Amino acid sequence: MVSAEEEYLTSVIRQSPPVDLSKPYDAAWVKGKTILITGGASGFGAGFVKHWAQHGATVVFGDINVDKGTTLVREARKETGQDNVHFVHCDVTNWQSQVNLFKEAVKLSPHGGIDTVVANAGIAGNDPLQRGTKLDAAEPPEPDFKIMDVNVTGVMYTTHLAYYWLPKNPGSEECSVDSNPAERVRDRHLVLLGSIASLAPIAAQPQYGAAKHAVLGLFRSLRATTALKGVRINLLCPYFIDTAIVTPAARIALAGGGLGRVEDVVDAATRLVADCSILGRALVIGPKLRVQQLDSGEWQFVERDDVPGAQERAIWEAYADDWVEVDAFTHSIIGLLNVYQRYRGWKGWATDIAKVIANRVGLFRH
Repeated sequence: MVSAEEEYLTSVIRQSPPVDLSKPYDAAWVKGKTILITGGASGFGAGFVKHWAQHGATVVFGDINVDKGTTLVREARKETGQDNVHFVHCDVTNWQSQVNLFKEAVKLSPHGGIDTVVANAGIAGNDPLQRGTKLDAAEPPEPDFKIMDVNVTGVMYTTHLAYYWLPKNPGSEECSVDSNPAERVRDRHLVLLGSIASLAPIAAQPQYGAAKHAVLGLFRSLRATTALKGVRINLLCPYFIDTAIVTPAARIALAGGGLGRVEDVVDAATRLVADCSILGRALVIGPKLRVQQLDSGEWQFVERDDVPGAQERAIWEAYADDWVEVDAFTHSIIGLLNVYQRYRGWKGWATDIAKVIANRVGLFRH
């Protein structure tokens, strides 16, 4: 039961109630919005670009990969039949490059402003943090901390610029839990991309884990004061999703456990972007699981779909109200994923390993 003090605090920071994931939303609510995305040329970003453009939003995305960026614009315009998708070359670790992205987005916006900023750019990969080399040399070489540069410094730059441009959005009003998304087009919204690594440890990737914990900390801190600017903030925490960022080594480690789908990440993000009444909430996206909710409120994995009350879910809410609830959520979701891995067993493990090998030799490349 929520105490009077907790109700008072959530009202002060303008945090909306828990997200009702069974409640439908309309993706068409993004129509007319101008959305800026960093790292939009591949993975989640490309999914966001195509889906939101298809539903009538003007999407301006930045990425360091010019070839992928220009290709995505061409594909999205062909699929939608509209010219509402724009690519701007951007290196998120370069301050001036991000400044240019925001300025171009405002110029390209039909109404001269930005409704939503999605701090999506992020990388993973070989992490040298624990493998010092030539440190006994007269001039020890500087380590490559590119993961931190992109995933933390880049996100901080994006956030800093978002809090400058969002309140200036012409025709926008301060965020409110009472907003009607079917009627309100203009918005002031920042979406941060965290990860399951924001909530739980990730072995052999200390930089990535530290970076995504930093994004969670940024979200939790900003959530308490963002209402002062009339800006709403939300967080996405994907599990391991079937994209290029998941390395072959990670796929082998995850074999038998299942990966999440890009379309479920896009679904979760679209709910947050479309529904302007959602403030200060975090959604976790993982592999779709067949679950049943117990009377205690806990969820348990079920093998058959004929079990009363069984449902398939890939999106969960991490309230992140305090560390106790975060820990309880983490315990619950990791427990479900472990049960799911045991259920898939050796057959699922062998299938996943075969996919990794096939991808490495080029059998599934397009």
